[in-house]
Amino acid sequence: MRKVVVNTTPIIALADIGQLDLLQKIYGEIVIPEAVDLEVLSEPARSLLDAAKWIKVVKPKILSQKSMFSARLHAGEIEVLTLAQECGADLLVIDDNAAKKTAKYLGFTVTGTMGVLLKAKREGYIDKVKPLIERLIADGLYISPAVQAYVIEAAEE
Repeated sequence: MRKVVVNTTPIIALADIGQLDLLQKIYGEIVIPEAVDLEVLSEPARSLLDAAKWIKVVKPKILSQKSMFSARLHAGEIEVLTLAQECGADLLVIDDNAAKKTAKYLGFTVTGTMGVLLKAKREGYIDKVKPLIERLIADGLYISPAVQAYVIEAAEE
């Protein structure tokens, strides 16, 4: 089973559109650091996160990198990177560009909410990506027009 560490925004975004379970369908159990758990305050994400037995909350053992990354990254992102290093994660699900770049620099494979939606369509868990993107945008998630176009084209919609 792959070790997948997920950041706050993908959890909230997927929960807001009723698709949090895609993470379980695609990856099985996922891991989030304690800081991400503490950052998820809004509903329905909080209730769904509390009920999801397939999401494991882990406190990173060593946070020595916190000061090194704190100028560019939030606490959740720092803990995602730290936990990923500690557990030898195979994949990180992060939407923030600075965090993605840092994760790639550290040698991690990275995807985001859009990547999860694309994978879900390819694996037959959802029929269409475009309406979900539209709902995410309506809920306030910024998705650049270029990324929208790329994902919709990649989904062949």
